[in-house]
Amino acid sequence: MKLPDPVQPIVAGPDDFSTALEAQGVAARRIAWQPPPKGVSRALSALLGDADRYQAMQAGNQEAMRRITEARALLVDLRAARDVVPGLEGKMLLHAGPPLSWETACGPMRGALAGALLFEGWARSPAEAESLLSGGAIRLSPCHEHGTVGPMAGVVSPSMPVFVVENDTGGNRAYSNLNEGLGKVLRYGANDAGVIARLQWLAQEVAPVLGVAIRRSGGIDLTNMIAQALHMGDELHNRNKAATALFSRAIAPFLVEGEARNQRSLPGLFRYLAETDVFFLNLSMAASKAALDGAQGIEGSTVVTAMARNGTEIAIRVSGAGDAWFTAPSPAIEGLYFPGYGPEDANPDLGDSAITETGGLGAFALAAAPAITDFIGGTPEMGRAITEEMYGITLAEHPRYTIPALDFRGTPVGIDLLRVAQSRVSPMLDTGIAHKEPGIGQIGAGIVRVPIEPFDAALRRLAGV
Repeated sequence: MKLPDPVQPIVAGPDDFSTALEAQGVAARRIAWQPPPKGVSRALSALLGDADRYQAMQAGNQEAMRRITEARALLVDLRAARDVVPGLEGKMLLHAGPPLSWETACGPMRGALAGALLFEGWARSPAEAESLLSGGAIRLSPCHEHGTVGPMAGVVSPSMPVFVVENDTGGNRAYSNLNEGLGKVLRYGANDAGVIARLQWLAQEVAPVLGVAIRRSGGIDLTNMIAQALHMGDELHNRNKAATALFSRAIAPFLVEGEARNQRSLPGLFRYLAETDVFFLNLSMAASKAALDGAQGIEGSTVVTAMARNGTEIAIRVSGAGDAWFTAPSPAIEGLYFPGYGPEDANPDLGDSAITETGGLGAFALAAAPAITDFIGGTPEMGRAITEEMYGITLAEHPRYTIPALDFRGTPVGIDLLRVAQSRVSPMLDTGIAHKEPGIGQIGAGIVRVPIEPFDAALRRLAGV
């Protein structure tokens, strides 16, 4: 009997199943699924088979989701990192992703770390910077362990200005650096004189004026701005054009009301905002970080609170597992390359920007941003399919972040270890592609699926098996 048109069977078993359906004129969609490994099956049994433990887990997840979806992120300040970022002291650099050493750092990460030393005046040449880094004179620490996030290499040094974003409902704060724009920039490992001059301009000319305006505003509601931008075609990871325009409009009155001595910086600052479509990415990341950190440390919770990549490893953190990192090798990216480049030139996935997907944005909201799908080598249909797939591994639909193309359905949010383990579906990210050598920069954009191994390891840790 032929099934009604709206129904499409999903086949996860042997080919015989789909062949039999096709012989009856039924188009089946095949999915790559395998039973969980034995260790994961034991973990699932331990968590689901104990009524008291399961009830505690459910309560923990409910509280985690309440905190994440009720969070309101306010941009309240812009200050030098050394003045606001917890634990950033002495000759320390923060970086994207889980912990690493100089020896394990990829090319773009090494270039960015060396560039930060030049910016700080701790070294006079890239060679001297690399000598200091390889000799252990500079401490390296993940941004995430200091309430901070940064795109690509994500390097933050003490003198760099950082946004201060406050979770108005949770009371915690998150931080992110200023976006340098496109081209040869530090986050892709570039560290020549032009890159350092750009960083100095941001710190000396842009940050003081922009900081005054932010403080004068009394706080800018980033959560509301993100919600509007989703309705205007952004997904807040690879596409931030609408959000950047909304921010520029919101901050403009407070900029022009500034003191006379600041007026000379305004033309360059407005030009910077107009030319930097990705400006809001760092704010989107900090807003997501603020919401997710508010749900960290809830006993029994299986909700993922961070996904991050340092170009060598990719890692996750989970609410109920404390500060532990669960890692796997950073994956290669499938995408669209700029002319003259290909997969052989690409570095594995890199950056803290997956915090947006963790918070229900980025690829999780790809159905809201059909214009970006061509840039990452896909189609609007693919974007919608990715968003719909992510509903299967999340616990909620975000009440504020809604997608017009899905009848204003909330974005999928709250990645759940159990749902990942049972479905064997892991999160998708949309991302930029960095050249494996420092300084060349972005060579494309695409999508990548997070390896499932960190989720399995986290589940086993929580289950104690």
